[in-house]
Amino acid sequence: MRAGYWPRRIVRNAGILIVALLVHLVVVTATSHSRQVMYRLSMATGYASVALIAWALLIGPWRVRAGRASPVSTDLRRDVGIWGGLFALAHVVTGLQVHLTGHMLKYFLYQDDKHAVPVRYDLFGFANWTGLAATLVIVMLVAISNDASLRALGTRRWKSWQRWTYWMAALVVAHTLAYQLPARQHGVYIGVFSLAVVTVTAFQLEGRRRVLANVRRDGSPTAGAPS
Repeated sequence: MRAGYWPRRIVRNAGILIVALLVHLVVVTATSHSRQVMYRLSMATGYASVALIAWALLIGPWRVRAGRASPVSTDLRRDVGIWGGLFALAHVVTGLQVHLTGHMLKYFLYQDDKHAVPVRYDLFGFANWTGLAATLVIVMLVAISNDASLRALGTRRWKSWQRWTYWMAALVVAHTLAYQLPARQHGVYIGVFSLAVVTVTAFQLEGRRRVLANVRRDGSPTAGAPS
């Protein structure tokens, strides 16, 4: 390890956490009209997670856009992603306390005699199932976000697992919109969220275009995939 590596990484993580907590504070304050504490915490942890996940997804394309190499893994992208995952898990814990407290199965299953298929297929159920799928992928991504996993899996296999980030992001989009589109008071949040989605998508597509252009020109990429 280079001298000063861990002090720099600790400072960087402190900075990432400060950004997340600022987003958390803004959302908690903006939802102060609600007396339901868990609702406010669920919204705050959810949007802090979205901000960090969007940040992590922008790092690779930004490096490619700047003409810099985009390695398979960087400490910054990894640390931002880990914090994004931790806030997402906090969102899951708090979110499950907002509705149907004490009846967790009702988030995913109908518990009555009116439905031949017990699996919830309404919009509420869709939001919960996509949220559960995103959570499982996030747990996997956090678990492999370390040098030991990279060495054990090898670069190619580790990268193939890490690309599940895109599926996770798609599930987060579906989960968020399914929960918030029916709520009229969430117009501002939907607008901010949609802007983040459009921005990340545009940067990812542009980064991908630049990588493919380098491949066609040189026969081998000068920068890695902009994950």
